[in-house]
Amino acid sequence: MSRSEQELDGITLLGDNNTQYKTEYAPEVLEAFDNKHPDNEYLVKFVCPEFTSLCPMTGQPDFATIYIRYIPDVKMVESKSLKLYLFSFRNQGDFHEDCVNIIMKDLILLMQPKYIEVLGEFTPRGGIAIHPFANYGRPGTRFEKMAENRLFTYDLP
Repeated sequence: MSRSEQELDGITLLGDNNTQYKTEYAPEVLEAFDNKHPDNEYLVKFVCPEFTSLCPMTGQPDFATIYIRYIPDVKMVESKSLKLYLFSFRNQGDFHEDCVNIIMKDLILLMQPKYIEVLGEFTPRGGIAIHPFANYGRPGTRFEKMAENRLFTYDLP
């Protein structure tokens, strides 16, 4: 089951050999494509082990693995655009919790998923590791309750 040129319309970064890496926050690089299986409920997971941002107070770099899991509806995020988007945080001065929430909100705006969660496992600095978790379930659906349950039971001992 291949995709037609029409289905790939709007995907501009994949296959581009002259990729520009933005080093300032750039949500406009995110691209989406149509989900060919909107009748199926399935989970998509991205593991992004090379995330970097800057501490807004000291300017020192912070490193993390970002985990993104979502249940798509009509649209899905294209992975190269996601890579470039995450790279654009490189010089972004935000706290860990801000980065995770910004990523989630930008992906919600792009795709309108049924469910999404973003986890940041930041490398410890000063002896403390911070692992912010944010999630969303579409209001008025069973995914809203799923998000609530997942948030309240996430990472319990």
